[in-house]
Amino acid sequence: MKKINIAIDGPSGVGKSTIAKIIANQLDLIFVNTGLMYRCIGYICLKNKIKFDDEKSILDYLNKAKIELLPNEIIKLNNEDITKNLWTDEVSLAASQVAKLKLIREFCVHHQQEIAKNQPGIVMEGRDIGSVVLKDADLKFFLTASVETRAARRIKQLSLKGQKVNEEEILNNIIERDKRDSEREHTPLIKPENAIEIDTSFLTIEEVVDKMIKLAKEKMK
Repeated sequence: MKKINIAIDGPSGVGKSTIAKIIANQLDLIFVNTGLMYRCIGYICLKNKIKFDDEKSILDYLNKAKIELLPNEIIKLNNEDITKNLWTDEVSLAASQVAKLKLIREFCVHHQQEIAKNQPGIVMEGRDIGSVVLKDADLKFFLTASVETRAARRIKQLSLKGQKVNEEEILNNIIERDKRDSEREHTPLIKPENAIEIDTSFLTIEEVVDKMIKLAKEKMK
């Protein structure tokens, strides 16, 4: 089968990363989680006490730093693997703040497009993949799910990690992030043109993957 590029977009908590990893593995493609770049930048701001709207200071830091977005959901900052530090709600909200900035998005998009150029066959997930990063992707998906479903998934995920959860706070964080992602001025979260929409609210991961794999294999013939 020929190698193809697959773009997967959607709001937080719809299962993009989990599903993208499975699809990449089954189709022998490279998986890249682009959201890690924004999480990394949010983490940088938190750690270095840089204001989320201070675009110049953020860019000054980024231009001196070495950020590596690697396959299989790994990101390194100045040669240190910081991936495990990026999954807190605090970092998640910080990521959505810096993602609103035009020059920050341009910085990330450029790096993500370079990765795609150098990888034959890729599954890339995020919030602007099919609309901006991989406009010419062979196959585009837009995953959705109700806010309540996504909150329940997040609560379960954190509980399994042994973390304390505040259900109301998690629900409100998701609603707030959706608002920021969809209303930001630069490359807002939208359903890309020609994208296939799948509502994952009442589907198992296996059911979603089966739908997507079937369509992908048709493209790979």
